Amino acid sequence: MAGQKVQRQTGVALWRQIADRIRASINHGDFDDTGMVPSEMVLALQFGVNRHTVRSALAALAQEGIVRAVQGRGTLIERKERLNFPISKRTRFSQGIGDQVRETRSVLLATSEEAASAELARHLRIEVGTRLVRLETLGQADHRSVSRASSWFPADRFGDIAEVYRTTGSITKAFREFGVPDYVRVVTEITATHADESDLADLQLSPGAIVLVAHALNADLDNIPVQYSISRFAADRVRFTVEN
Repeated sequence: MAGQKVQRQTGVALWRQIADRIRASINHGDFDDTGMVPSEMVLALQFGVNRHTVRSALAALAQEGIVRAVQGRGTLIERKERLNFPISKRTRFSQGIGDQVRETRSVLLATSEEAASAELARHLRIEVGTRLVRLETLGQADHRSVSRASSWFPADRFGDIAEVYRTTGSITKAFREFGVPDYVRVVTEITATHADESDLADLQLSPGAIVLVAHALNADLDNIPVQYSISRFAADRVRFTVEN
């Protein structure tokens, strides 16, 4: 982790670079023997910065719930197990993590209609400009926000899906209302990036947090695309398992 100096004049704040590296080291189990993050002085020497910069990084991690300052001892690692989210032929939010938590919940944040862009048309195999219904949703586990998603559905087939989803709280149940009893995952592409402003607000993250971004396409059993989604997961709260 830590012995590498941070890079200056990159456009990324030094405290953010340090927070990212400490977060990664915690996820890798680098501090398992002590349960504590090294002292501010040690970290400052390792990263080649002053203690104030290290303090800002640790404060950001504390806001994320990753560490906690303990009077007289230092900075304690909060050992919160990440949820395992399986990516399989039938990927479902509630079913995927349901046996790991007491309660899952999906919240409709916003809905709108829009014309299909070239990218969305390519994924959904429709004409550019075709009307789509867009849902903005938030996935929660035990009252803790885990993911936020933007999903697009062909409006000619799922025109009222927002109202059905608002009632059922489930994409799977909503599809059934439209005569789609089952659907499968065609492809999932996963990348990682820093949280944007919406992530910070909806997932209650601090600046510099990492999110895992899953671009996914679902199709009905006739292989007709029914949903394209971009889901953003708090990286310190979930891990993905790809099931063959």
